[in-house]
Amino acid sequence: MPYTVTPTALPGVLVLTPKVYGDARGFFYESFNQRDFDAATGLAGVQFVQDNHSRSARGVLRGLHYQLPPQAQGKLVRVTHGAVYDVVVDLRRSSPTFGRWDGVELSADNHRQLWVPPGFAHGFLTLSESAEFLYKTTAYYSPAHERSVLWCDAALGIHWPLTQAGVEQPLLAAKDVAAASLAQAECFD
Repeated sequence: MPYTVTPTALPGVLVLTPKVYGDARGFFYESFNQRDFDAATGLAGVQFVQDNHSRSARGVLRGLHYQLPPQAQGKLVRVTHGAVYDVVVDLRRSSPTFGRWDGVELSADNHRQLWVPPGFAHGFLTLSESAEFLYKTTAYYSPAHERSVLWCDAALGIHWPLTQAGVEQPLLAAKDVAAASLAQAECFD
């Protein structure tokens, strides 16, 4: 199997570690193969429609972002340069894990990927000097459906590794500074 799949504390959110072939020349791995993804995750029918690529400096925090139906997005995320602390928050009101979060380090060195299903907010903090972050989405970007939850909402209690990133406060986009608290957020059923 080209992936090792590890469940997280949030049902449906999965860490995928690909099989990496390396020698003195470097390494090779398949970063995505639809057939193998379906078999490893049991998620047959997931179709990706858009690939995104961002570059962020140390201490940049992007998130916590999500899109509402009918443009809710699943995301398969990975880092190709540097390292990030990646966080997901369950925004499905009917879920027993509603409002809970989990985090995992993704880096160019560990090659891990994270599957973030629709119904979850997602964000990351750059831990390295810079990081390049690539992700596939199951729905197109739609500004009218995009929402954000405040990264530092006390109700979430996310333990961001700011010290590891070498910052006291993260660098944020204006929309992330103005994000809604969990209590005010538009969530999923």
